[in-house]
Amino acid sequence: MSKMTVIYWSQTGNTEAMAKAIAQGAEAAGAEVKLLTVSESSEADVTGSDLVAFGCPAMGAEVLEEDEFEPFFTAIEGKLAGKKVALFGSYGWGDGQWMRDWWDRAERDGAVLYGGEGLMVNETPDDEGLERCRAFGGGFAGA
Repeated sequence: MSKMTVIYWSQTGNTEAMAKAIAQGAEAAGAEVKLLTVSESSEADVTGSDLVAFGCPAMGAEVLEEDEFEPFFTAIEGKLAGKKVALFGSYGWGDGQWMRDWWDRAERDGAVLYGGEGLMVNETPDDEGLERCRAFGGGFAGA
């Protein structure tokens, strides 16, 4: 059984709903899942997991949240080489540039990335969006 940690930041609850659905999908696929907000997370949560899914919505001019998530992600970037990583988040505008930039950054850090260019859901995930999240979590757990 793989150990998976889902670490996320959410302002409106959209990315939180995605994180919970991803965790559900991974658990259904047999993974042992720890679901944490970024403020509850530590480097040990990243290094001690087989799989790590990071979730953050697009903020401002399509960037990661700058007060909590960005500093955390910057601090653990040196620990991502060879780590299986998935990226996800919600957005309300733009075309997903924040996700493409984040993906490129994690790839440069040596992460083994899952899911094409990450999972994005526009605004609040509806039933179809939540099902996509569960499938994403289940697929990542099996990766």
